Amino acid sequence: MTDAIRAEGLVKRFKGQTALGGVDLTARTGAVLGVLGPNGSGKTTTVRILSTLLQPDSGHATVGGYDVVREPHQVRRQIGLTGQYAAVDEDLSGTQNLVLIARLLGFSRPAARARSAELLDHFVLSFAADRPAKTYSGGMRRRLDLAASLVGRPSLLYLDEPTTGLDPHSRNELWDVVRSLVGEGVTVLLTTQYLEEADQLADDIAVLDRGKVISRGAPDELKARAGAQVLQVRPVESARLEQVARIVEAVTASEVRSGEGTANASVTDTAVMPEVVRRLDDEGIEVSELTLRRPSLDEVFLALTGHTAQTAPEGESNDDGASGAAETERTPA
Repeated sequence: MTDAIRAEGLVKRFKGQTALGGVDLTARTGAVLGVLGPNGSGKTTTVRILSTLLQPDSGHATVGGYDVVREPHQVRRQIGLTGQYAAVDEDLSGTQNLVLIARLLGFSRPAARARSAELLDHFVLSFAADRPAKTYSGGMRRRLDLAASLVGRPSLLYLDEPTTGLDPHSRNELWDVVRSLVGEGVTVLLTTQYLEEADQLADDIAVLDRGKVISRGAPDELKARAGAQVLQVRPVESARLEQVARIVEAVTASEVRSGEGTANASVTDTAVMPEVVRRLDDEGIEVSELTLRRPSLDEVFLALTGHTAQTAPEGESNDDGASGAAETERTPA
């Protein structure tokens, strides 16, 4: 089966600054490729190149078998794009927004209204079909924005940080929508800073940092690649967390990360657990949790890059060093 997306050696510079330094990506047909990285890593630049909004300085990319530079029209016929922020017209109703997109894509008026009604129903927005989009909640606007990207029934969908600014409930709703689309055979390229999002949705992950892919694989493969398990200790008395952290650090000889009432350290030898238990007992420290687990994607990213996925490297604030205006552009199928 032909890969839906294949990119090789993509390079892009803005005003002498390198946004992409030779990016290779492959997205399997009918799967979700998660591109994981902080602001400034090159995620949006990559999406803009793959959606024909931007040309690479060098490198080569095909989408659905078509070259993004030489055959942009064929590429655009296959894709839908949703940027980081909802790009719907706030003064138009849900129906009017979708009918407008459909008419621009060449639908007849009856077909445009039928497709609009179908999508509003699919995204549970029929009850607000005739209301201006400015009266919608953030989650509703996001669903309408996604519906607009699907008017032309694209076989590939680009989601560039689609849950930015959403509350947890709206985020979970959007995740369910993505899963249903993949179940219908749509290929999804998802960029995100949220480790949980990549873990929940992606079949394959490419970790992007400072314009380069530094690791790739399935979520479980990346976790295994971190090489160590994580010892997690939670004392019954939170006031003794600092003392627990000192004990864990002394036994494991690893840097301890404390947060949310637990002390966490990477370990390569599971034999340290009995020694940690003995030291805690000697100090009279009761624990409510003492576990060995596989590292989270957040911990994997930290191990790979030296910083978390939510933290941009120093000196990098925008994803591509250029205007952020393109982040709200949508390329209908």
